Amino acid sequence: MLDIKQAIVNCGRRLSKSQRLIAEYVTQLTQNPERYGFDIDALTAGKLAVLVGVSESTVVRFAEKLGYESYPQLRRAIQDAVRAKLTSVQRIEAFKEKGKAAHTNESLENLLDTVLKSDLDNIRRTLQNLDRETFRQAAEALNNAERIFIVGSRTSAALALFFGYYCNIMFDNVKILTETAGGVGVPEQILSVGKTGDTVIGISFPRYSQRTVRALQFAKSKGAKVIALTDAVSSPLKAVSDICIYAKGDMVSFADSLVAPLSVINALIASVAGARQDDISARFAELENIWSDSNVYE
Repeated sequence: MLDIKQAIVNCGRRLSKSQRLIAEYVTQLTQNPERYGFDIDALTAGKLAVLVGVSESTVVRFAEKLGYESYPQLRRAIQDAVRAKLTSVQRIEAFKEKGKAAHTNESLENLLDTVLKSDLDNIRRTLQNLDRETFRQAAEALNNAERIFIVGSRTSAALALFFGYYCNIMFDNVKILTETAGGVGVPEQILSVGKTGDTVIGISFPRYSQRTVRALQFAKSKGAKVIALTDAVSSPLKAVSDICIYAKGDMVSFADSLVAPLSVINALIASVAGARQDDISARFAELENIWSDSNVYE
């Protein structure tokens, strides 16, 4: 999906006077969401028209002018931009409002349905928008890498650890870089990157980790191949990566939804393993013997 900020910049002077008013309002909304006390889900074309002082048809034409198929698609882009700006406190406040709605309008069981359906929607949107050629390039880069560094901070550290677990089975030289790995920080762990054949994959979602962005900047400056897994073209990871894969997330509560990114990681693991079937089979045969001797499983 088009990044709302970039879409507005791209249109520039081609916007009419009324459309520029909408663009200014939307820009302020995405930059300072705390100033606006309404749920973006409820921001219909008619409501936005009233807030800006234009006609509803002008709002619809504005969405089309920016390159969106419909106003709901524009609203989704606004939601993505706003979500990237929300602080933890603002997320909690938003969740409180949803919680009130759950007790007044829905049962707690329906809230469960809402969360799971949101995750399903994130996977559906990811599948619809994921560029297959970019995905293929990422899998190929991992298969051809001599060393693999996986960077993830904050909630994305869980994704990095999961991905790293399976990469360590498939490859001999994998480093998982999180804040807590061995008690050593990410900058110290990535210091050796830069040899020919190094590939670094960074994972980060709103609110984006500066540590991950800086690690990727350093890796790219040293000549490593950089892959990013993030949520949108507006992500700071895009500018510091050679290959960028997008997976949709959302904030149903104050916790991040990582279902779609995890699904993409699963697909990467399967794709890489598919190209190394004989090697993977031999590795797992040996691992099964080790696990059996070590009583790893019941």
